[in-house]
Amino acid sequence: MIFVAEIGLNHEGNFDLALEIIRQAKKSGADIAKFQLGWRDGKNEINHIDLDTAVKLKEFCDFVDIEFMASIITPSAFELAQKLNFNRYKIASRTVVDHPKLCEEIISSGKEVFCSLGFWDGVEFPFGPPSSKLRYIHCVSNYPNTPEDLRKMPSNFSEKSYFGYSDHFLGNSASYVAISRGAKFIEKHLTLNKASQSIRDHTLSITPDEFRELVDIGREISKTHPFTEKN
Repeated sequence: MIFVAEIGLNHEGNFDLALEIIRQAKKSGADIAKFQLGWRDGKNEINHIDLDTAVKLKEFCDFVDIEFMASIITPSAFELAQKLNFNRYKIASRTVVDHPKLCEEIISSGKEVFCSLGFWDGVEFPFGPPSSKLRYIHCVSNYPNTPEDLRKMPSNFSEKSYFGYSDHFLGNSASYVAISRGAKFIEKHLTLNKASQSIRDHTLSITPDEFRELVDIGREISKTHPFTEKN
């Protein structure tokens, strides 16, 4: 199982806060602390992450022993990411439809890639069949998801289809359903303040205590599914 704490924009442009969310992600059992590169990232915008800031985030992740990863949204974001020596990449849902050639470039890097398909409406997978290097992630790009959105969840996750689930539903119940169906990658937004109104993501996020519960219960559920792997 891989549990990803999606920090995204929940740092609200305060990168001291970002460090604390990273620390809480580690304490909560997350395997990966994930940011977004290339979204609302202008010089005066909330998610302006330049090379210096990105290096500091990665160094802190290394210090607390959690993997640093980012969703790649634009070509310039990929240029920045290549300077950080990520172990693996995440392709954001919007990148699949806005920058398909960029997606192909990321996939051709040879590193493991997790590709969310929240905006993809095609019948076939967009960049070829899944493999050990290309993992497709089920996602519905509504914020938050509705009960009706959950009907779109695959009945079974596997290495040959959808590998995991990016969860925008309130609470942990949808993630537990996905894990019971074989998902081996769960991405969930992490916040220190659900009541914040600065951005919408806080509302659909979970707290560190809830993330700890997700990890503990999720790993137990995962043991009951035949699609298993050591991770």
